[in-house]
Amino acid sequence: MQALHCVRRLCLVLAPVAWLTPALAASPADTAFQQESKVAMDRMMAGMDVKPSGDVDRDFALMMIAHHQGAIDMAEAELRHGRNEQLRRIARDIVVEQQQQIAAMRLAVGLPASAPSAAPAPMAPMRHGDRP
Repeated sequence: MQALHCVRRLCLVLAPVAWLTPALAASPADTAFQQESKVAMDRMMAGMDVKPSGDVDRDFALMMIAHHQGAIDMAEAELRHGRNEQLRRIARDIVVEQQQQIAAMRLAVGLPASAPSAAPAPMAPMRHGDRP
């Protein structure tokens, strides 16, 4: 508890320094990426908190589907905000591969291949030289 109090005090001391030092301040893209990543992580962690049903396979699939969707959401944040072309290619691969694995797991436990949803998550716009 005392360590947490020290960390809080340190944050209170260092937070103004970050605002006063432009080199330490996050860019709008960094801030948006961090916010989107936090939402993705929070959603993934909540989705992985599966109440045991007595069916280990179904519980495993539901936890892993949430985990894979979290990876997709984070990869899409990279595609929206990242600039490293190698990482963007990896992110595109993650989206495709994780979607395929989600469909396979859903089918394996008797669910439709795709979950009923309002609308698919928006994809990042393609940049010059990008390949689908």
